[in-house]
Amino acid sequence: MAPTPTAPEDPTSGSPRTDAADPDRALPQVNGRHHALDGIRALACLMVLIVHMSTETGDALAPGILGGVLSATALAVPLFFALSGVLLYRPWARAALDGTRGPNVPSYLWRRVMRVFPAYWVVATTALVLWAGEHRDSVVHWIEVLTLSFPFNTSPHWAGPGPYGLGQMWSLSVEVSFYLTLPLFAAVLHLWARGGATVNARGRRLLTGLTVMTALSFLALVPQYLPEPSEHMHSWLPRCMGMFAVGMGLAVLSEWAWREPGPDGPVRRLCRTIAASPGLCWLVAAAFFLLEATPAAGGRFFEPGNLWISAVENLTNIGFALFMVAPAALAPRPQEGPPPALRTVEAWRGGAWLDAVMRHRVMVFFAPISYGVFLWQFVVLYLWRDFTGQEIFTGSFWLDIIPVLVFTTLLAKLTFHFVEEPSRKWSRRFLSTGKRGRRPVPAGPPPR
Repeated sequence: MAPTPTAPEDPTSGSPRTDAADPDRALPQVNGRHHALDGIRALACLMVLIVHMSTETGDALAPGILGGVLSATALAVPLFFALSGVLLYRPWARAALDGTRGPNVPSYLWRRVMRVFPAYWVVATTALVLWAGEHRDSVVHWIEVLTLSFPFNTSPHWAGPGPYGLGQMWSLSVEVSFYLTLPLFAAVLHLWARGGATVNARGRRLLTGLTVMTALSFLALVPQYLPEPSEHMHSWLPRCMGMFAVGMGLAVLSEWAWREPGPDGPVRRLCRTIAASPGLCWLVAAAFFLLEATPAAGGRFFEPGNLWISAVENLTNIGFALFMVAPAALAPRPQEGPPPALRTVEAWRGGAWLDAVMRHRVMVFFAPISYGVFLWQFVVLYLWRDFTGQEIFTGSFWLDIIPVLVFTTLLAKLTFHFVEEPSRKWSRRFLSTGKRGRRPVPAGPPPR
């Protein structure tokens, strides 16, 4: 899954004060390093590795509770989509609420391209050289893989959701499609929000528009099955828009809370209540997770099922993403210093345990390399399977996960330091030398 920054795209956004006596400390964090969202991204990357490993070994396909639970870790995908919605739409939500112009679109797209493609090209080239076979000399095949347009091939020569070694990249293609269309969606929402005379009216209009977007994601399932099934459409953006929309809605709420008139309006109370109730939110998310583990939400091996099963699956994905991400996205900036230890009473007051879990050393380690873990896992898995002589749907998940995780992590670490970070830094230098004529990014939260 594509990476998303934990800071908004606008570097000049304001910073909530961190004085414990400051009432703004109860408002959602809307800028800077967001450790809770970092931790969720780390959790999602590990879930993706689990579902792919357990599917390839057959453990996730086995009947019973364990197989269902392992297969349900595919819910990592809506987590990634919701995170993108929160973090990338936030500057547009801020501009719509303030009635100002949004971010510079070319600069935004350039940052997205340089964040996603350099590392992806390294992995995609490796997979094509290793396993493209008779298609290794096909220019068309290279183009559709390197541009992430292969999910739009309605008669592919490969089996499954993608070419060998790149099966997980269908979701990255969906992410890139969202990146390209986000400025358009944001413009439509901005125009709709302009009809509101007040901040509250504009906020309600934005949420109404995102509700419509979510509803359209269900309507997009109809052409996927009628008049006849088109399974390739399962890997396209329209059916996934609801997962992005819930993240975009959380971005609206977090920015709206900073602008809501009055000392303690309903939006602030809602944000504060959700942020203080991560246990309840995650309990609801667990219910969606268990639903995903049942046949009601579809098959266990990229099987869309029928129209009604796909509708249930879509609802499950949206609900799980919403309740997992909401308490982190709406949480205030944590106190300076390390989080309280989980063994202490302080960690279990007011939802502080979520910050403690998401800032655990394991999460802190995997968060920056989560994109590399996502990219490399199938390459490492298939090389490991070739090395051990295992056939597909054989082996043991519990034994194979250890070497695959170790080597995937190693490659992800190297990719982060030698590809991702240099690309990001070069991109920033490129933008800093071309500021003339660039549109100013939206201002941060209004001073309070």
